Amino acid sequence: MTSWSPSDITGPDGEDWRVPVSELEARQARLAEMLAEADMPGGLIQHPVDLYYYAGGRQDGSLFVPAKGAGGSVDAGGDGPVAFVRRSLKRAVWEAGEGDAPHLIEPFPRLSSFADRLRAKGVSQAPALQFGEAPGTFTSRFAQALSSLGECADLTPIVHRQREVKSDWELQQMDVGASVQMRMFEAVQAVGGAGMSELDMVAAAEAVSRSEGFGGTIQMRRYPLQCDRGVIVAGRAGGVPSFFDSAIGGTGPHPLSGMGSGFNRVKAGDPVLVDLVHAHRGYMVDATRIFVSGQLSDVWQQRLDDMIAVKEEVVDVLDQGLPCSQAWHQGHALAVELGYEDHLMGTKPDQSRFLGHSIGLQLDESPVVAAGFDRPLPVGGTMAIEPKVVYAEGSVGSEDTWVRDEEGMRPITADGALPWVMEWDA
Repeated sequence: MTSWSPSDITGPDGEDWRVPVSELEARQARLAEMLAEADMPGGLIQHPVDLYYYAGGRQDGSLFVPAKGAGGSVDAGGDGPVAFVRRSLKRAVWEAGEGDAPHLIEPFPRLSSFADRLRAKGVSQAPALQFGEAPGTFTSRFAQALSSLGECADLTPIVHRQREVKSDWELQQMDVGASVQMRMFEAVQAVGGAGMSELDMVAAAEAVSRSEGFGGTIQMRRYPLQCDRGVIVAGRAGGVPSFFDSAIGGTGPHPLSGMGSGFNRVKAGDPVLVDLVHAHRGYMVDATRIFVSGQLSDVWQQRLDDMIAVKEEVVDVLDQGLPCSQAWHQGHALAVELGYEDHLMGTKPDQSRFLGHSIGLQLDESPVVAAGFDRPLPVGGTMAIEPKVVYAEGSVGSEDTWVRDEEGMRPITADGALPWVMEWDA
């Protein structure tokens, strides 16, 4: 044998973990329709996460998707979607479904001849680029190379909007992720207790996640695109802010990784906030529970109960198909009424202004339960709803990942199947 074989790439027990070809076909077809609706001639998918979404893998290259009926489309006598791949071409073919792939796969030409390559396929107008997602230096090089075809529009909003609605297959991956996440919380319960460090507890949760196929990185849209997926903060560490736009900062182990879990140890009676993410085949679920060595004080228990009430308010608004901004305003108003204006989602001046974030292949997808998102969570949309309160002495809150289906809001993660407070023997 002189080279690697696709048979060398397997999931657990030899399973095929590729995205089904039917998924790729449907996604590309819908993108073509949305491009036509937006009066864009086509688009170049270049962000790694979106290459996985549309082409089945994140190989180095660009996927050209012509608008329905536009130059380059099958309707116009063209080849349809084409992936131009630098490396690995062989792996890109396999990830796309080999002979069943819904798009052509070709070597990437010299950038200086890329416009001519598209012209040869019947393209006469510049495709849109992911200006809002890919680095500016990257997109500007492509915009310049394609300038003879005209000015490139921004593809980002269309891609984001399409990915808001999850397919049945995507929801299945999130359901599997939720089952793994349950075992991550159980691992924290098994090893934690007074004197245990945050990092040691995170390690136990991550051992479960990695053994089930977690790929090692949490994908985000917002720069700097970094996030620790296991955030366990004990006592006063829960009141430490960070660079991250979230209620919970945490100390982190050192300034370069200055968020999430650090070397702080559990003390009896202090709330320990455990916020865990697992990604199954790229699809994330997010949930939070509170742990304590001994028992929560009445004060902390009341704060947690109040955040659960805020969560229920947000879920109710979204369940009715009302705008995400309305869910924010009503949830925020309830929190203020309960006395948490200065502590909801952080402490001044470091408060976050949201109560939930859509989630999927990226942690921070749209829409968001925040002001300005004046539209509902779409049917098929998935949302991590997470009202939390933060004080100098610690933090508590609730979080589960939900989907809005035809019948309303349904929890994907544990919801009532996992206690809001989990106790260690003091």
